Amino acid sequence: MPLSKDPQVLETANGLVSTLRTAFGHTTNEFRPAHAKGHLLTGTFTPTSAASALSSAPHFNTSSVPITVRFSSSTGLPQIPDTDANANPRGIAIRFHLPDVDGRRQHTDIIAHSTKYFPTRTGAEFLEFLHAAGGPDAAEAVPEFLGRHPETGRFLQDPKPSPVSFATEKYFGVNAFVFVKDSKVTTLRYRIVPAAGEQHLDSEALKSKSSTYLFDELPERLKSGPIEFKLLAQIAEEGDVTDNATVIWPEARQIVELGTLKVEKTLGEEESRVQQKHIIFDPIPRVAGVEASDDPLLDVRASVYLVSGKQRRADKSGDAVDADPEEVVKATS
Repeated sequence: MPLSKDPQVLETANGLVSTLRTAFGHTTNEFRPAHAKGHLLTGTFTPTSAASALSSAPHFNTSSVPITVRFSSSTGLPQIPDTDANANPRGIAIRFHLPDVDGRRQHTDIIAHSTKYFPTRTGAEFLEFLHAAGGPDAAEAVPEFLGRHPETGRFLQDPKPSPVSFATEKYFGVNAFVFVKDSKVTTLRYRIVPAAGEQHLDSEALKSKSSTYLFDELPERLKSGPIEFKLLAQIAEEGDVTDNATVIWPEARQIVELGTLKVEKTLGEEESRVQQKHIIFDPIPRVAGVEASDDPLLDVRASVYLVSGKQRRADKSGDAVDADPEEVVKATS
């Protein structure tokens, strides 16, 4: 997972990490600057024949592959209550552990959250918004920014209800990707749909929940069997915008089922904490058969993840010992 070669992207990525850490009062680099509260689980992905017809990627052309899944809540606050409205949108990150190539372990990731779009088109615009919101003149600066970027205002005002469970939330990959199979090229966005159906809490029901209800519920739910999701692809048509994660494609677009995500085991609290310091998810696929689109946000997001991930690995807070998520998958499968 290399850093971007674009100096401006690197400057923006470092600025985002620093600004988010300051905004959320981080005194160490132990946690992620965004979606700091999370937990790791393991499971299996089984592709459909439709997926293998669209992409030559190994996880779409085998019987199944092991996965690592991280469910998370928004903000850089690792102890944010699950009942806090600011903990939405929720996130899911999925690592597909692929067959070794020439003795080297391979993987690719999907990162999604529970809204259909991102608040800004570029990383630089997002950094500008954070500076406006966190600056001394926020009362004037934020409305001025929103006046120039109505898409950000739409994101802020869009309803973000709290789910009954991470297992009853629908997640969206806001960036476009390109599937390649032989001479066929298909542009798409991911969707991750719960087999249990979408279920959310109203404000009254939320009042009765504990501050850790979502994370407490996962091991209890798993006692009854795996948590399942369908991995879907929304297929772009000619003229659909692929370089702007604030633009939603029409719901009439074709949906293709790519496979089943089956979450089977949850890591213990300490094991999850240690692993979360080590694992760095990558928004860019970096695997043959799946390519990044022309969305400029991808390069910035990947650099943010890598910059903050390296900081996290180097941080010694909590006396965590680096471990290898690939080995955890083997041990729990």
